[in-house]
Amino acid sequence: MTKLRPPTWAILLICWVALLCDGYDLYVYGATLPGFLGDPSWGVTKSLAGTVGSIALVGMLLGSLAAGTLTDRLGRRKLLMTSLGIFSIGMILCAVAPNFTVFAIFRFITCIGVGGVLPTAVAIANESAPKGKVSLAVGAVLTGPPVGSLVGALTATALVVDHGVRPVYALGGLSIILLIVVWRWMPESEVFLAAKEAPVSGGHRGASVSRLFTARQLVPTLLFWIVCAISMLTMFGITTWLPVIMQGAGFAAQSSIAFLSIYSVGCIIGTVVIAWIAQQSAPKYMVILGFSIAAMSLLAVSMTQNHLLLFVAIFFAGVGGMGTQNMINDHIAQYYPAQVRATGLGWALAAGRLGAIAGPTYGAVAATVGGSPGAAAMWFAIPAVLGAVAAVAMPLRDKTASTPTPKNTTAEGVSS
Repeated sequence: MTKLRPPTWAILLICWVALLCDGYDLYVYGATLPGFLGDPSWGVTKSLAGTVGSIALVGMLLGSLAAGTLTDRLGRRKLLMTSLGIFSIGMILCAVAPNFTVFAIFRFITCIGVGGVLPTAVAIANESAPKGKVSLAVGAVLTGPPVGSLVGALTATALVVDHGVRPVYALGGLSIILLIVVWRWMPESEVFLAAKEAPVSGGHRGASVSRLFTARQLVPTLLFWIVCAISMLTMFGITTWLPVIMQGAGFAAQSSIAFLSIYSVGCIIGTVVIAWIAQQSAPKYMVILGFSIAAMSLLAVSMTQNHLLLFVAIFFAGVGGMGTQNMINDHIAQYYPAQVRATGLGWALAAGRLGAIAGPTYGAVAATVGGSPGAAAMWFAIPAVLGAVAAVAMPLRDKTASTPTPKNTTAEGVSS
């Protein structure tokens, strides 16, 4: 008897929850940073905090590279389970770390798992989406990271002042429950299974990484890497240091963390709206628009001290922040053919992690040298402008790329 596959909405929901947990675990560091800096027992300085934030993101780079190399060989399901297990255990270890040095080691391990989830979950969502609604489905799934960021910010707001940072990280360990769900109910991608059986022109299946550097794909691949790096430098610099920068501007600890919540809400709404528009046009155009919105919003932050206008500007910075990166992910996933989809996205994200690694350190410079929120915002507006320019050069979807058709779809009860 053939085992029935769960409906499409259930697969997409699992991907969304995985990315929510991923976003919580990733962005909670910035939300808890005021707690580390304000508790003398941790012995954390701004410079040390920026360095640890960057080193941890090296783990994300390794996780993205591993996922990009192995997911198109071993399967989406196995890599998703492995990544979930690593970052769930890592968050629990962070919660019980005896000092900041040990915390930094556990944070590094956590980020290895975090780096592997996104390319895997996006590949699954792309391949499970109803026909003609790929951008909408992927965009909906990609609201997971900003929702996770918002949950992390709200959790930190509620707990850090009175209870410290440990409970915030302990709650992140609850994602281990999702690992059981994926093991029990998540099927392997049919498109992956079909692509695995399909002949690969110009080489064998194991050469998927080299296919990113063929004469036709070399320039697009490099452009994707550049755009991802710029996007992540801006995004990770802001999410790591926004609460600290606003605290330096005179806001109380809880109010400063609230700015990260506003940024996250902008990310969520921006992802939904931009994904809907992308379905009518193309993700590339939304990437250009997103970078432009981020740049203008950050310039607005640099020009006002009005609290209401600051909240509005930070909201739109979120619209053009993570919303932009999500459209980059969507564009790359649609650009590459199925045989190298996860590989192309994983390696682009790995290249982007170089920008993410530089982001916290860049943010530390902006927070220290800039001195004021306005000056720091100007520092972050510069890469946003450069990102818009680079995005213009990105190619549109490779319409010659074919996607293998899943076999026995009717027999296996796939629902769309």
